[in-house]
Amino acid sequence: MAQIFHPSTNTFSKVSIFGALFLIGGALWGLAVLNRSGYATQAGVAREQPVPFSHKHHTGELGIDCRYCHTSVEVSASAGIPPTQTCMNCHAQIWSDSPTLEPVRASYRSGESIEWIKVHDLPDFVYFDHSIHVSKGIGCASCHGRIDEMNLVRQVSPMQMEWCLDCHRNPAEHVRPRDEVFDMAWWTDDQAALGAKLIDEYDIEGRDDCSICHR
Repeated sequence: MAQIFHPSTNTFSKVSIFGALFLIGGALWGLAVLNRSGYATQAGVAREQPVPFSHKHHTGELGIDCRYCHTSVEVSASAGIPPTQTCMNCHAQIWSDSPTLEPVRASYRSGESIEWIKVHDLPDFVYFDHSIHVSKGIGCASCHGRIDEMNLVRQVSPMQMEWCLDCHRNPAEHVRPRDEVFDMAWWTDDQAALGAKLIDEYDIEGRDDCSICHR
């Protein structure tokens, strides 16, 4: 029986199959890179706010403690957004006529909250508790970066599940003394030894089961 296909067809078929596999593999790799990029995670994107509040000025230069504004960070899941009254404690006397702060004064007069733009916006199916992280010695800077150096707040960390799991599985790299949690500039030369010591002292479990974050 005469041969229907030319022998070169075998070579073409093999090249096509392997080419398709490499193409699919390359596409999957590209999607994984894109998923971790700032384009997808929005890391590094500064958010414009109704009032250009500068953490660099208030926290970095004036030394105002995080807890002055984020009053519930040690006791609840949410760090809390300060009411306008907190701003007016100072700005009733300081920069009281500044046009930039008119939205703050308008909010104070009307009683309507300023509509701040959320920067660290986790999906609704993710549960995160600030208080447990603070009580276990996880510093603000571990998740938020050097926010004391930011004029406009931006998300520094990717905030993806694998990023959270890396910390939950290796907490020693991030644990610090509880009294240093709110010190953005805190640093130690021997984090491994200190972290191992504090894990025992604070009774930290490196839990990574689904129910911790998905409830």
